[in-house]
Amino acid sequence: MMAMNGLRVLAVDCDSNPNLYMTLGINRDEIGGCIPISEDVRQIEERTGAKPGWGVIFSLTPKVDDIPEHYSVTGPDNIKLLMVGMPRAGSGCMCPANALVRMLISHLILERDEVIIMDMEAGLEHFGRATARDVDLMLLVTETSERSIETLARMMRHARDLGINRLWGVVNKATSMNEGIEASKKIEERGVLVKAIIPFDQKVLEADRLGFSLIDRFPSSEVIKAIKLLKDEIEGSIRQIS
Repeated sequence: MMAMNGLRVLAVDCDSNPNLYMTLGINRDEIGGCIPISEDVRQIEERTGAKPGWGVIFSLTPKVDDIPEHYSVTGPDNIKLLMVGMPRAGSGCMCPANALVRMLISHLILERDEVIIMDMEAGLEHFGRATARDVDLMLLVTETSERSIETLARMMRHARDLGINRLWGVVNKATSMNEGIEASKKIEERGVLVKAIIPFDQKVLEADRLGFSLIDRFPSSEVIKAIKLLKDEIEGSIRQIS
């Protein structure tokens, strides 16, 4: 939506199962044989110096400034997608892949003059790796169950430990407004302001089943309307920061 409004947007897929391209309306053929940066052994070796047999000796500050231009894919409305992924679980915070990812994300957030939207791995691992540090705003998305809300509370604590203080809650898949409001109250009792309630909508499942972006297939859906309101709030917040 931001790209539709003429903003320069780089979407960064930091999920270990990167499929954000579907949401953005990018064809699978355009992704082709793209390998997430965190899994590109050649790139990791070249940029960190972590050659086989070198043990734990590698650069913690690899060159990353050219990666967005060389490895991003352009989608509808000129939005750019960079598939980063996440280093494999158990590889440790000091592994070469994590050093590359952490340096790249820091560069994207601090030095790129465009809107950077990161789709992070569900759960807490990116907090432990500190790859979420330095963001201007973090959206904590939760479903309405007590278990999901408790996970959000833990994410809030980890985020604040990293110095991320601009945290907004988003209730997702609410089957009714009352359910969404009830979940919002529980979240705000835990110290996170809820900025959006996204309704459950079969159209999301239908678009996903067909392999289409929701905004392309069902641009007037209730989910799109709710996300547009959230987008407007985010843009207002960005203007205040700048």
